[in-house]
Amino acid sequence: MKRTLIAAGIACAILSAPALAGNTLGKIKASGVIALGHRESSIPFAYYNNQQQVIGYSHEHALKIVEAVKAELRMPNLRVRLVPVTPTTRMGLLQNGTVDIECGSTTNNAERRKQVAFSNSIFISGIRLMTRKDSGIKDFPDLADKSVVTSANTTSEVLLRKMNDEKRMQMNIVSSKDHGHAFQMLETGRAVAFVMDDALLYGEMSQARRSSDWLVTGTPQSREAYGCMLRKDDPAFKKVVDAAIAELQTSGEAERIYNKWFLNTIPPNGISLRMPLSDDMRALFAAPNDKGFD
Repeated sequence: MKRTLIAAGIACAILSAPALAGNTLGKIKASGVIALGHRESSIPFAYYNNQQQVIGYSHEHALKIVEAVKAELRMPNLRVRLVPVTPTTRMGLLQNGTVDIECGSTTNNAERRKQVAFSNSIFISGIRLMTRKDSGIKDFPDLADKSVVTSANTTSEVLLRKMNDEKRMQMNIVSSKDHGHAFQMLETGRAVAFVMDDALLYGEMSQARRSSDWLVTGTPQSREAYGCMLRKDDPAFKKVVDAAIAELQTSGEAERIYNKWFLNTIPPNGISLRMPLSDDMRALFAAPNDKGFD
């Protein structure tokens, strides 16, 4: 009996190991659940509305991916588990199996690709800064000797710290836990500028008490390609995800989703970001790909 129990335990271990090493579809099929990692305050990509429901541009892509997984596995009743993540926790929760895919505002870059994989890109942005209109700050050189906030564990933080060191700007760089908290620091005067991807800055501006007080400015410091984050070495799952995104983009549905979140009024305050579709985005929709700007 003891040998039987040991053998059974070994068999379970063998069966469970692929769930985190290239068999996300198998994990989902066995559990009957797909776990979506989402951001809580990354407007307009993935965030809570006033009813504490997850909404946003990236979340709509995630739900389309869920439909594709249902079709692939022939599981129309597949359940969805929503798991909140932050820039600090998102990669670990993906790797340990807590989430199966994370769609938010995660940049696809070479350093991250050492640990995770990325879907076809869903958005392209540039790193800029937000400040008060009357601050006198117009571009990054104006940040010398000033307190600047950014979100922790983001490509913006890496870029800002590198700029500070190389150009000896003597900035006091504060790393915030998330975008919402970073904007609070800016709004309360604890920082003169918030450095982040331009779309995220517009998102925070949309929920300010007086959005007209704020300005997104500065020469874009990089181009960022956002993708949904997947576990490495899982071509079967990536194929399903990429095909779902490509269908959205080449059919024109992705542009409709874009217009909804970047040109129309959005929750929670009914303000429009007024961000026209860029040439980079048009090119992406015409030729879907998973390339980062490294």
